[in-house]
Amino acid sequence: MNPLGRSGVQVSPLGLGAAVIGNLYTELSDQQAYDTVTAAWQQGIRYFDTAPHYGLGLSERRLGEALRPYDRDAYTLSTKVGRRLEPGPGDGDDLAHGFAVPDTHRRVWDFTADGIRRTLEASLERLGLDRVDVVYLHDPDDHAEQAFREGYPALERLRAEGVVGAIGAGMNQTAMLTRFVRDTDVDVVLCAGRYTLLDQSALSDLLPAAEERGVSVVIGGAFNSGLLADPRADATYDYARVSDDLLSRALRLKALAERHGTTLRAAALAFCAAHPAVAGVLVGARSADEVTDGARQFATPVPAAFWQELRAGALLPADAPVPPQDPS
Repeated sequence: MNPLGRSGVQVSPLGLGAAVIGNLYTELSDQQAYDTVTAAWQQGIRYFDTAPHYGLGLSERRLGEALRPYDRDAYTLSTKVGRRLEPGPGDGDDLAHGFAVPDTHRRVWDFTADGIRRTLEASLERLGLDRVDVVYLHDPDDHAEQAFREGYPALERLRAEGVVGAIGAGMNQTAMLTRFVRDTDVDVVLCAGRYTLLDQSALSDLLPAAEERGVSVVIGGAFNSGLLADPRADATYDYARVSDDLLSRALRLKALAERHGTTLRAAALAFCAAHPAVAGVLVGARSADEVTDGARQFATPVPAAFWQELRAGALLPADAPVPPQDPS
């Protein structure tokens, strides 16, 4: 287990991102979701991340149900605030948000202090728990003023009261996360998709700042929403159809990995975990087989010659950390 900043909260190096069990893109049955979480536990995963946004609360309900048999002190759970769910029809098609669920609620952006507490209380009810360990401000991109002025101080108060153990922000960009690291007392930030084999933008600002300030980073989107798991023409990158250029790069990376006797999935996960500021990497899965494969890939060493060839071919920055390797 790895600590999150100075909070005392710890996470397993590999975590389960639970957006998929909230019916991301396509429907899953309750049993499939339950089996996925159970398989994650059996593989030693002890960090689970969810959010109200994921399937209008479906992810939280399913995750809470699947974790119920286990000792609450044996795992770490994070959820997010900033999107409050209100009963009533939304925009008529939740697939517009990426989730195949009935349009029973609408998402309301709310980074006020009252909204933070109300959202967290509703999450605890859906999860069936009396506490979560980590709370992130979720995608405050267009709500920066309110997030910094009201949302973040509300999280600080919740941490001071002992309601949560660690606080932070989760986003798909690095600039504002870097601001959280430098200008606040967050314990952790969740950076999705910006530190991968295809996008190392976090290396220029966020990761150095986090290392300097003693703030932990959790990496989400290690496969860039699917492309690095299985590069093909209908794959997604950042939740949209992949471009020809990115597909070509991903296929080149896959060929290199296979030539060195490993897999692109193993390399993608190993790369994310190698930076000293990174405490954990989240993998999304929609089945027991997928999460089992993810855990096995994460445990698979990647040959040093693979990283050397990436750098020689300008596919990886020279200053990007890679795992310590057996040179075989």
